[in-house]
Amino acid sequence: MKRRDFFKTSLAATALAGVHSAFAADGGQTKREFYELRAYMLKPDKQKLTEDYLGGALIPALGRLGVGPVGVLVDAPELNPPPAAKPGQPPPPPAPTPPSLYVLIRYTSPDQIATIATRLAGDAEYQKAGEAYLRVPSSEPVYDRIESSLLLAFEGMPALETPGKRARIFQLRTYESHSEAAAKKKIEMFNKAGEIAIFRRCGQKPVFFGETLVGQRMPNLTYMLTFPDDDARKEAWNKFRADPEWLKLKAMPEYADKNIVSKIWNRVLRPAPYSQI
Repeated sequence: MKRRDFFKTSLAATALAGVHSAFAADGGQTKREFYELRAYMLKPDKQKLTEDYLGGALIPALGRLGVGPVGVLVDAPELNPPPAAKPGQPPPPPAPTPPSLYVLIRYTSPDQIATIATRLAGDAEYQKAGEAYLRVPSSEPVYDRIESSLLLAFEGMPALETPGKRARIFQLRTYESHSEAAAKKKIEMFNKAGEIAIFRRCGQKPVFFGETLVGQRMPNLTYMLTFPDDDARKEAWNKFRADPEWLKLKAMPEYADKNIVSKIWNRVLRPAPYSQI
């Protein structure tokens, strides 16, 4: 086996072993789901080609394999203003160009994750429907790259919740931590200390909460909320910040952000017309 192939195989095996370990932590009876979150850095003129592929090839093929629902969420730059400069300080440097769209895929077992690529490769209907995207020449790439993370659902919200038709915007948030222990403490804050319940009470409807098992800038957790519109989003966050239970919770030294969260990444998105989430 070539050295490169050995390392690729070893990394994949290690990642899958971690997934199986999480799945079997309670004797194989866990109902916690897995989520794959893909971020596409598309070339400027390739949005339509990619969306035609997602809506016309990938989502139907995943459905035939019993995988879903699948969410496709498009960047909403008008709802993501750049950070303002602080008084007396120079403006912050421009942020990196965000991904053009995100794809969220729900899995119910490690076997689905392990076999999905092979099964798609053998699906003739998928290959034909997605040919324009899948067979694009090297001179006309669709994207710069795709970044992908594999998440394990929180115990406090073990399954994805598909929002109703009133959901028009989604908020994707990632909390990075300086250590694995700190990241687990932040997850505990959601799972056991009541932060998810506070979210619900304040109008921040969750779609999922997930601990990153494999991905970028670990350790971190990612979650998604949904709202009817941006005014409702702002109102819910204002209500959350003033909530007595939240004020009490964040005042506890063990849950202070400075001790367990090193960076928060945030993006507001809109669902594609064919999104199942």
